[in-house]
Amino acid sequence: MQVIAQAENGEQAIALFREHQPDVTLMDLRMPEVEGVAAIGAICAIVKSARIIVLTTYDSDEDIYRGLQAGAKGYLLKETEPDELLNAIRTVHRGQKYIPPDVGAKLVQRLSNPELSERELVVLRSLAQGMSNADIATALSIGEGTVKSHVNRILNKLDVSDRTQAVIVAVKRGIVSL
Repeated sequence: MQVIAQAENGEQAIALFREHQPDVTLMDLRMPEVEGVAAIGAICAIVKSARIIVLTTYDSDEDIYRGLQAGAKGYLLKETEPDELLNAIRTVHRGQKYIPPDVGAKLVQRLSNPELSERELVVLRSLAQGMSNADIATALSIGEGTVKSHVNRILNKLDVSDRTQAVIVAVKRGIVSL
């Protein structure tokens, strides 16, 4: 195996992928300029069969889901032992997916949770910023009753009883960040 390029940010990762067309790409999720999920999506738009492994410190179920949904073929944590990293690279290079059991368990948990709609995600992010229903309604140009409906659906989907718990669960799962 040979390292052919190393990027300092997502934008550079996309450019270096175009230039070198590596057999396997290791991609972090949190990078400046263009985040990892967006970079994975952009690379997969260039080459649909790109073999990308997420290698990150972030292990929330939402991060795992988003990375794989964007097109990554594997997902590893930076604490992964060198032998497992090499095994993952070889597995993905052969065209197979590589998901360790602990990552797979979190992915299954994520897949069993109801999906939040785009509007619900916007409302949830607004809740995380401490906005009231009236503030959210004004910001989104919708009625306060509509905001209340969105909040109720969010509470049901996250299986919590109040706004504070919703934000805590969303942060833990990686849906929102503070």
